Amino acid sequence: GLTGVAGCQACYFLAASRLPVGVAILLEFCGPVIVLVWLRLVRRVRVHRAAAVGVAVAMTGLAMVVQVWAGLSLDPLGLGPSVHNLIEGLLRLLILLAYVASIARMNDIRRVLEYHGAEHKVIHALEQGDQLTVAAVRPYPILHPRCGTSFLLLVALISVVLFSFFGWPGFWQRILVRLALLPVVAGVAYEFLRASGRSRSPLWRPVIAPGLWLQRFTTREPDDQQIEVAIRALEAVLAESGEVPA
Repeated sequence: GLTGVAGCQACYFLAASRLPVGVAILLEFCGPVIVLVWLRLVRRVRVHRAAAVGVAVAMTGLAMVVQVWAGLSLDPLGLGPSVHNLIEGLLRLLILLAYVASIARMNDIRRVLEYHGAEHKVIHALEQGDQLTVAAVRPYPILHPRCGTSFLLLVALISVVLFSFFGWPGFWQRILVRLALLPVVAGVAYEFLRASGRSRSPLWRPVIAPGLWLQRFTTREPDDQQIEVAIRALEAVLAESGEVPA
């Protein structure tokens, strides 16, 4: 209790002493934005367009009044290239989340997401040694720890850490470094995903949890016909590889 309150106040005053005044004021009054995002993404409540527009106009007006750009820099804490890499990584992550959330709202893509959920159900049944029938597959969850969605999220997170070791060179040098390290990032993310899927240790739960959360946007509950399609697809793959399902 007391430690939490004191720590919160200490962090607040530390941030206020480091950040430009305009940025500090803008962050102080960003509560409505957080509430709308929480309602839409966590509670799955549809936010009225008037509320969203009102908050956007209010925050834009506040940013102009406090002149949020005055004294703004990408390195307010004086931490050097690590801050630039962190901001770049957070922007990449936000773009990924925005893309996934936006396609999940498209009606045309809904059936694709349902087939995605059917695929996960069938893989769960196979891994548990269950029969590959619609009745047996139906109860399994639509989320799976070794999903491509989780892989993309791990790539975004690992790249933030790995790229920070190479400083902040010129633009074209950064592009070349990113491209050269892309196989390394993908390989590390793949091994993390593979290990987390095989291990039952609770230590892996923090690694798995963000990917499972993101899959709530990329999977939907399938119907029996879609599960049947997923079963037939898996059986074809197993037959081609010489494996026989249980």
